[in-house]
Order: sequence, then C-alpha cells, then structure tokens
Amino acid sequence: MKRGRFSEEQIIGVVKEAEAGAKTADLARRHGVSEATIYNWKSKYGGLEVSEARRLKELESENAKLKRLLADAMLDQAALKDLLTKKF
Repeated sequence: MKRGRFSEEQIIGVVKEAEAGAKTADLARRHGVSEATIYNWKSKYGGLEVSEARRLKELESENAKLKRLLADAMLDQAALKDLLTKKF
C-alpha cells in the first residue's frame, strides 16, 4: 500500500486553511496535490484535531486487525465443518 507524503498534522493544517477560507485550487497548487485530494481530506479530517486524527488511525488499524482475525476464524470453522460433514 502506498504511504502518503503528508502526516496527519500536515493534512489537518491544510484542512484548517481550507476551512478558514483559502481557495481549494490555491491550496492544491501550493501543496502539490489535486483538488480532489483536498476534498477527500476535508471529508475525512474536517473538524478533527491532531490527537483525534491519531486516535482515528489507531482505531482503523485495530479494526483491520480484528477483521483479519475474524476472517481467519471463520475459515477455520468452515474447514472444520467440511471435515466433519464428509462421510468416510
């Protein structure tokens, strides 16, 4: 997965500039990103503080880990069920 060039602090700084009234096109040009990226950042990080953004990232990674664990458990359960239902 591609790692972003910007940290949460930088992204929130850009979003705060946009919320303060700076034009999106000017922000995009200044920071070297597309306008769509600015809008995506606004939707994800709008109204957040840096500490909240870090917590959000931690929760997202924890959620992904739990989803992987659940998927592995479901695969194991399905394999055991198939093994037990086979007639020898």
